[in-house]
Amino acid sequence: MRYLLRIFVAVSAVICVLAHADEQTAFSENDLREKLTPLQYHVTQEKGTEEPFTGEFNDNKEHGTYKCVVCGTTLFSSEEKYDSGSGWPSFFETTQKSAIQENVDKSEGRTRTEVVCKKCQAHLGHVFKDGPEPTGLRYCINSASLSFDNTSDDSKDKTEL
Repeated sequence: MRYLLRIFVAVSAVICVLAHADEQTAFSENDLREKLTPLQYHVTQEKGTEEPFTGEFNDNKEHGTYKCVVCGTTLFSSEEKYDSGSGWPSFFETTQKSAIQENVDKSEGRTRTEVVCKKCQAHLGHVFKDGPEPTGLRYCINSASLSFDNTSDDSKDKTEL
């Protein structure tokens, strides 16, 4: 009987770990200040915004994937990027819809939809309904919230990511 109880406890622990694998990842303020530049910290942790047309990835034309600068979650692909003329990297859809979270943002006297990384809650930017087809969306994202991986394979089926 003890043997079965031990197996039950072990299996329950594994199931518990797997069930919480998608939960948010938290980093200490000190870890983030060491890892990120002051601008990256300001944008991702204090909901800041970089100046338009100054971001590292605004004019990036390389093929690859854009990831959360804080936790490394894949967010966007170069296949989804377009030039919106806004001064920030713009995407018409996410690589993994489950990788982002949308929040109501009522700052600055208007209502917008904030986009954050679902895993670590880093502020990324905003999404607007004035983008191109096929989605009609414009994810207006701060370069400072992203890292870029040009070694990834954009041709992968999005369900594999």
